[in-house]
This record gives sequence, C-alpha cells and structure tokens, in this order.
Amino acid sequence: MNLSDSQTGGSVPRRVSAMEAVLTHLRSAIERGEYAIGDKLPSEAEMCRRLEVSRPVLREALRALQVMGLTVSRTGKGTFVLANTVEDPTFGDYAASDLLEVRRHVEIPVAGYAAVRRTPENLDHLAHLLERMEREIDTTAWVAMDTIFHIAVAEASQNPVFRRVIEEIRDALARQSAFLNELGDRREQSNREHRAIVEALIDGSEHDAVEAMSHHLDRVETTLTSIVHPERTDTPTKGGPEA
Repeated sequence: MNLSDSQTGGSVPRRVSAMEAVLTHLRSAIERGEYAIGDKLPSEAEMCRRLEVSRPVLREALRALQVMGLTVSRTGKGTFVLANTVEDPTFGDYAASDLLEVRRHVEIPVAGYAAVRRTPENLDHLAHLLERMEREIDTTAWVAMDTIFHIAVAEASQNPVFRRVIEEIRDALARQSAFLNELGDRREQSNREHRAIVEALIDGSEHDAVEAMSHHLDRVETTLTSIVHPERTDTPTKGGPEA
C-alpha cells in the first residue's frame, strides 16, 4: 500500500501530503476497530514497510494521532491505542477547547486595545513581520513567526500582562499552528487574516481590530473542527470574541 502520493476527493482535488495520507489511514483503522483500545500498533519499521513511507513521515502521523488523543507513546514499548474517537486535541499542556476559549477572551479585546494604543514602532514591527511571513515558505519558520505575531499584537496593547499571558501559551500556539498548517493548509488564509488585523491597527480602528481578530479565531476553530470532526464543520462551539 503506497500512501506517498495521494489526493483528496472533490471537484478540485487537493493533493495531500504523505503524512496526511498515513494519518487518515491509521485514524480510520483505529475508528473502525482494527486496532482496539489498549492494542499496540505495529512497529515503526513494519508500518513503514506496509505503507511504503519514510520513518519521518510516519512519525509525524503518529504525533498527530497523539495530539488527537487516539494514541499514547510509551518509551521503549511503542504506541498504544488510547481511544477510538477524537474528543479534544491537546497542544502541549492545553486542550484545544481551553486554548481557544482563553484566546477569545484575551486576544480579541487585546486587538482593540492595540488599535488605540499602538506606537509607530509597534506598527513597523508588525508590518515587517507580516511581510516576512507572506514570503516564508518553510512551515517551521512560519509557525515561529506566527506566535511572534500574536505576542507583538499583545505588546502593542501596552499592557505587559497581556503579553505575558500570550507568552505563557506560546508553545501551545505553535503546536496548534503547525497542526493546522500541516492538516488544514491554513498558511495563506492565515496571512490574509493577519494582514486584516495589521491594517485595522494602522487605521487605529478598535472595532475593525476586534472584528479582524474575531474572524481569525473563528477560522482557526472552523479548520480545527474540520480536521477533528470532518462530519461537523458548521458553527463555532464557544461564543465570545476571538484571536
């Protein structure tokens, strides 16, 4: 079974990465019960042989399964099935739902404060960062700048507590960003959303900044939902403002 060159269905098929194909295959096998809760997955060597993919590709897929809460890796023992349905992905120390809830209550009002209080230096920094992100093609580098962007918006609010809060969840933001970019093809869309935020800050419009950040967080949640629950991609689950 060769999963190294796959496409998704639809009128205009989107070519998916080998990692996405492997993840979909393993996730489906777990959800169908081919691997029951408590079962150990085959060794990495065996899965690479069966699926005809490289070990780095397989390991990325296995990490995604862990983020989704379907498996757990035990050092020296292998990977074991933890659940057969996806409930709430975890990014670092935080569940996705908790992370988004906090982001909505912090980053949306922060964007409004930033629009009113930002300095020329803040705007120069954000504009330069946005230009770099729009040119960047390396996912790892882009993800790093993505977290810096949100910290920079918090910094523009001129309240050091807000910046400290965003820095506290920085690792989780980076993990979530990498996950969404790998499985949700979010980078270009996110760049456009970031540009809308920066333009609102440049205009000094509190209303537009709040709206732009809210839209950005809505799209984050929609993409996450489409990955975790492909059959449910309609409306956000938690209300309130967004990042």
